[in-house]
Amino acid sequence: MKIAVFGASGMVGSRVAAEAVSRCHEVTGVTRSGGELPAGVRAVQGSANDATAKELAADADVLVAAIGPSRTGGDHQEYLDAVDNLVAAVRGTATRLFVVGGAGSLVVNGNRVVDGPDFPAEYKQESLTVSQALENLRATGDDVNWTMLSPAFVIAPGERTGTFRLGGDEPVGDHISAEDYAVALLNEAETPTHNRKRFTLGY
Repeated sequence: MKIAVFGASGMVGSRVAAEAVSRCHEVTGVTRSGGELPAGVRAVQGSANDATAKELAADADVLVAAIGPSRTGGDHQEYLDAVDNLVAAVRGTATRLFVVGGAGSLVVNGNRVVDGPDFPAEYKQESLTVSQALENLRATGDDVNWTMLSPAFVIAPGERTGTFRLGGDEPVGDHISAEDYAVALLNEAETPTHNRKRFTLGY
């Protein structure tokens, strides 16, 4: 497959790109700087907010948005605009859009985690913004083939085990390595089971 990763220099994006290369996919990594990326990844300078999205969608099988409000300079509207731009790029095509989500939009006892009284204040606005992106994706028509993968509450660099649990809208563990997150995302890209859905993973 041809896979384009936006935010390919970040913690999650770099691991998604590296995992895709290890599975012999043709990988393009998009960054604002066009800087060095994992071995085997073609570097492209661009942004999910510009024409790069449309150009890559025309040839790619999968677009991955490994971005977030913190990776768009803290500009929450710019992040939402980026996801909208990627949606427009894949609309009506066979290209799948993967969006790296957050744990805040997961649901416990019918309530979003981000709305709970104990949710950390420093992460709240970003989580609300990513939750809005999920709602925007859910509002698209059948001509947009999207998937959002929300990690467990804690995601950090770690071991690639290939062993984890998957779930839907409810958390299935409290942490996950960025390496195993990439494994789950590539598994879904290769064997689709969550078209137009959000799913999650954890240990």
